[in-house]
Amino acid sequence: MNTQQIGFIGGGNMASSLIGGLVSNGYPADKITVSDLDAKKLAYLSETFGVKQSQDSNALASTVDILVLAVKPQHMQSVTEEIGRAANENKPVVVSIAAGIRVEALDRWLAGDLPIVRCMPNTPALVKTGATGLYANTRVSEVQKDQVESLLRAVGVTVWVDDEGDLDAVTALSGSGPAYFFMVMEALEEAAIEAGLDQKTAQLLTQETALGAAKMALESSESAGVLRQRVTSQGGTTERALGVMQDRGLSDILREAVLAAKERSVELSDELGGS
Repeated sequence: MNTQQIGFIGGGNMASSLIGGLVSNGYPADKITVSDLDAKKLAYLSETFGVKQSQDSNALASTVDILVLAVKPQHMQSVTEEIGRAANENKPVVVSIAAGIRVEALDRWLAGDLPIVRCMPNTPALVKTGATGLYANTRVSEVQKDQVESLLRAVGVTVWVDDEGDLDAVTALSGSGPAYFFMVMEALEEAAIEAGLDQKTAQLLTQETALGAAKMALESSESAGVLRQRVTSQGGTTERALGVMQDRGLSDILREAVLAAKERSVELSDELGGS
């Protein structure tokens, strides 16, 4: 991948995270160029990571091998329509990290037969522990898939899906998922304070417990259900706590929440790509 020129249109948080991950993993900074209307963002990225900067998106689209679209979803149509001619002359693999914009809409706005990869990263990518779902159209070669995967793996794990519709489920699980865990952590902190701990202690123990549980799940070959059973002694404190959660329908609540998020993801895709 080190021979590829990578261009970013948009220099926001996710682009900054990807660039930082690439550079820290040894990718040559002089092979990364960022285009953004905000000169301050460009200056920051250039000074922090040593990447090149440009305020001409068309020039960028006409020269790079991998073109990352890192603009807000509501700006995607105008950006892609503007760079369509330049991109079609150059034929880079186009990588969209904008939520809710389907490949069909990107293809229509770019007005060409371009290889396109749609990604659904999540906010933990900002601390290099992201989880990203990827979908490629039929024009993306295996070599290009490897290149795009290497790009996203700079900030976490990646998973390819064969059906673009599965990205709505990815959005509902890992895209929105950090907020679910934050809500659980918030509730645990409040309960711990009510149980007698001070706020700082409750927060620290909640954070470390969440981190430890996630690390155990990642490093174990067992399912989450088996791990739960192993820390649940008969007649103990954990069993009583889990009994309350089961009685209150925690599993049903989470299932309904994920399905509601997926439904909203489909709605947003229809809204954003309809014109």
